[in-house]
Amino acid sequence: MPIIDPRAAQNFQSELLSGETVYWAGQPNRGVIFHSDDWTMIPFSLLWGGFAIFWEASVLGYWDFGSKPTQHHAPGFLVLWGIPFVVMGQYMIWGRFFFDGWLKRRTYYAVTNRRVLLLQDGWKRKANFIFLESIPEISRDGSANGSLWLGPKLPILGSRRQATRSLNRYSFDPVPVLADIDDVDGVYRLILDLREKARGKT
Repeated sequence: MPIIDPRAAQNFQSELLSGETVYWAGQPNRGVIFHSDDWTMIPFSLLWGGFAIFWEASVLGYWDFGSKPTQHHAPGFLVLWGIPFVVMGQYMIWGRFFFDGWLKRRTYYAVTNRRVLLLQDGWKRKANFIFLESIPEISRDGSANGSLWLGPKLPILGSRRQATRSLNRYSFDPVPVLADIDDVDGVYRLILDLREKARGKT
């Protein structure tokens, strides 16, 4: 049986239904953890960020070797156009790791005899849950420390018609994820057992 973190469990007391019992509660591991999709995301972010900086430098005249930057008069629209892409590139390269660390300290998970609950005290308090018998499938990453997807594991990048997920895996939508939890194998087996019991009662 996975260990219940008392601090995490305390945050769910106001969320519990009558007769609901907590079987596990915890938080994401606070260390920097690389995931399988980082093999795609890191090269993509470096390409995006590098091209955005190259574009902005070109517009400002830093690649115009025949003149000084101060002599290059770029249209103000082109200068402003590149700024959001530079900012997004920097977020994808390194900013998301700092943001993830900030969210990890404010994210809590719990498994009860009836539901899986997710709670986040970020910019504002957000809560989400899914009844055990309603979980369509469970996808698992890792065995000691890892993540559980309570539904199909969506890609970060995809076609226009394909469903994708947020760059931040601590977002609760569109598929709830218990991200970077310790003893992921124990929590996985617990949810499977409780789901089968819940479905047996219906």
